[in-house]
Amino acid sequence: MTYLFVKVKAQLEKQLPFVLYVKPNADRMIGLFQSNDSLHFLKDFSEKGFVFAPFDGDLIPYIPQAESEVYVEKIKKTDFLLTVNPIVKADEVTQKSFEDLVVKGVEAIQKGQFEKVVLSRKETVATPSFEVETVFKKLVAFYPTAFKYCFFHPKIGMWAGASPEQFLKINQETLQTVALAGTQSVTDTTEIVWQEKEIEEQQLVTDFITQSLADKVSELTVSSAYSVQAGNLWHIKTDITATIGSNSNLEEIIKALHPTSAVCGLPKAAAKDFILQNEPYDRGYYSGFLGELNIDLATFRTEQSDLFVNLRCMKIYGKQVELFIGCGITKDSNPEAEFIETVNKSMTMRKVLN
Repeated sequence: MTYLFVKVKAQLEKQLPFVLYVKPNADRMIGLFQSNDSLHFLKDFSEKGFVFAPFDGDLIPYIPQAESEVYVEKIKKTDFLLTVNPIVKADEVTQKSFEDLVVKGVEAIQKGQFEKVVLSRKETVATPSFEVETVFKKLVAFYPTAFKYCFFHPKIGMWAGASPEQFLKINQETLQTVALAGTQSVTDTTEIVWQEKEIEEQQLVTDFITQSLADKVSELTVSSAYSVQAGNLWHIKTDITATIGSNSNLEEIIKALHPTSAVCGLPKAAAKDFILQNEPYDRGYYSGFLGELNIDLATFRTEQSDLFVNLRCMKIYGKQVELFIGCGITKDSNPEAEFIETVNKSMTMRKVLN
């Protein structure tokens, strides 16, 4: 057991907050360990530390760098047998409930309430012995290109995940973000073919981001869309960069983009309202955002933020975990196909629990 995991064990025994994370393609693991159990919330987005924001709500928790110890450790390669996808027998009640929700979403789109909505569900999986070290090392080994994390606060609970999606990266005046949408399973074929529905969905996400940033940035550039692999799934991705305007601030930019249309829908307000009224559970921190705020914790350089959307994640409760999975719904969505997509997405977390 490395020092970082010894520290994690000690924090859990004392019920003190911590976060352990590895950035995409990085060879270092970073741990931030708070020295008390206070629950801190952002006041004006000038704070430095690790932020853990919910999907909905004005209170945004964070672990302050000023009240914590930071440890950085080189990742030791660990070999795990990457098992084939576990066979998941769909629960008929769960499937019908989700498909009914999708039908409702499609009907609302057809009535002109919004263009797209992202609908989600959760699954409960029994885990007789959840070990942070084993699960986290599997996340790191299986998903090198994702943002891997394990977050704990006694007043919030424990969450872990491997997100394929950057929310916002800021280095002084330079801003970077991505539009990520469309999903298909990885197969033996080398050619990735996207349907019109998925191409349109991804374009909607790109348009939302560029329109939301238009009056807050300059020199906005958008890459061509390309296919990117995240675990056992393919997505369509567009890279977006810009220069932050002198009269804009981080709070304005984050609030304009969050929740992104990749986890909420378009127009944002109407889609979010539909989600809050119709999803049969509270998302909590699923589809919120998380990461370093105003500081790079490996180098202590300030004026840098590195934030990710909280996707492919789970909440851990003793001997069971809750997995959170969703998919984008448009006018052409097929309810059964969307349910199957959520089952495929659940494999990301199921694999590390095997």
